[in-house]
Amino acid sequence: MPVPRPRPAAAPAAPEPPAAPAPSATPAAHRSSTGAHTRTWSPEGPLDIRLTLNPLCRGYGDPAFRIERNGTVWRASRTPEGPGTLRLTGSPAEIEAYAWGPGGPWLLDALPALLGADDDPAAFTPRHRLVHAAHRRNPGLRLTRTGLVLESLIPSILEQKVTTTEAYRGWRLLLHRHGEAAPGPAGADRMRVMPDARGWALVPSWDWHGAGVDNKRASTVLRAVRVAAGLEAAAALPVAEASARLQSVPGIGPWTAAETLQRTHGAADAVTVGDLHLPHHIGYALTGERRSSDEVMLQLLAPYAGQRHRATRLILLNSPSPPRHAPRLAPNPPSHRS
Repeated sequence: MPVPRPRPAAAPAAPEPPAAPAPSATPAAHRSSTGAHTRTWSPEGPLDIRLTLNPLCRGYGDPAFRIERNGTVWRASRTPEGPGTLRLTGSPAEIEAYAWGPGGPWLLDALPALLGADDDPAAFTPRHRLVHAAHRRNPGLRLTRTGLVLESLIPSILEQKVTTTEAYRGWRLLLHRHGEAAPGPAGADRMRVMPDARGWALVPSWDWHGAGVDNKRASTVLRAVRVAAGLEAAAALPVAEASARLQSVPGIGPWTAAETLQRTHGAADAVTVGDLHLPHHIGYALTGERRSSDEVMLQLLAPYAGQRHRATRLILLNSPSPPRHAPRLAPNPPSHRS
């Protein structure tokens, strides 16, 4: 029987390699000591985070979105992976992102698109002096792309044919009552993730009423969440096809579809028609005439074909509001936005 040879002394153990990220996490992400997934990202060219993400905020006190005085952005979302919270800090040259919850890795994957990486501002050419000045003053404006349809569609439905103040109030009340606490530290600050499709379907009629949402808008939300999977899949479709799919739901018209696609797709040409105030604002900014219509607005925006939404945003950023006239005996015609 052979005599076993003595084994050499064991070499010091090499440090273990870092754990591989979850399948849904971006390779640039890792876990911080606080349990958050983290990522840093540097945009190409100037970026104004506040201007880029402002369309996602539904008024002061939005439970799902907040920008602090120091510029930190908080966003609570319901992603395909579940609820998640995103926190953005750092400088415009290097953004530091922290994310919590099951949807956190998904939010980090989507970070570049959220901050306008898919946008092409070089495709825009100003055609009016006012637009040229606005474009020069706001070089960091990008068009956000969230890839989340219901998140933008439902508050847009709530904004149909009512003032933004009424719509924002309804959004706040519904999220505080039927949403869930945002993952991570934002939940302690009463930030909320909106309900999933089933949660929206279970909102009782008295809570819709208490939030100031009439039966027509509530019914449109309920019809939308019944086909939630198909609507969410529209995020991967071209803008025209996605718009047609949204408008296949009764109660969703061109106004609501455009307001949604501007956020979900970063649709540079999704001009909002059917708004009570927008044509007057565009008309006054570009011609000095207060009274206008959708037809006149579209004519004025025709030189920006393919970029009409971007042109509209720049006009609204840097033009005065039309002067108010004295009250009339007959009210203005109601908005037909849907």
